[in-house]
Amino acid sequence: MAPAKRADAVRAGGAQAPGGPAGRLGFKKRQQQQRTWRANSRHVFSGSVHEGQGFAFQRKQKIQQEYKKLLRKEKKAQISPESQFTERYPEHLKHLYLAEEEMLRRQRKKEKQPLPEEECSTTVKRSWEDTPHPIITPKRNKKKTSNQKAKEEYERVQAKRAAKKQEFEKRKQEREAAQQRYKKKKMEAYKVLSKRTRKGQPDLNLQMEHLLRKIQEKT
Repeated sequence: MAPAKRADAVRAGGAQAPGGPAGRLGFKKRQQQQRTWRANSRHVFSGSVHEGQGFAFQRKQKIQQEYKKLLRKEKKAQISPESQFTERYPEHLKHLYLAEEEMLRRQRKKEKQPLPEEECSTTVKRSWEDTPHPIITPKRNKKKTSNQKAKEEYERVQAKRAAKKQEFEKRKQEREAAQQRYKKKKMEAYKVLSKRTRKGQPDLNLQMEHLLRKIQEKT
């Protein structure tokens, strides 16, 4: 009876029973649809610390490429200084500029050549008489550069140190002289007080004279 029922079900619904092979395939398809792959939300940029060559590295490479492009463009745009007077001028004016340059070169050579004393004196007098003398105006004080300021500061500090050193040496000499005078007085007092009579007793007369001299010096 079971096969007959299954055949009736196939004829009526046009599909197999849930336990058949078609039912198993449908279940697998549904399972695959549920397990769709999702990108890792944490992995925003390409690369990472472990993989290397991440977003920061790619950005750095891109900046380097742009910088190299700019350098290449600047090199192409640069023109050699020798070709400024020959290549940039138009053809119909080129000979004029070259002739002027040659004339200036000859004038410089003539100026460099030394003249005899008489000719020099006459030329100087004529040039002095011919040229108008400008009114001399006092020049404004130019702003000092950082190097000049640093040099002046260094010289000021060195002068200050030299003055301090000189004062220290002077005080040292005065102190040494005072110590020598004090030692000399001490030795004189010791010699006076250490003197004794023939009997070996201290000489009171010399001691009294020494005390009187001290009192007179103080007064």
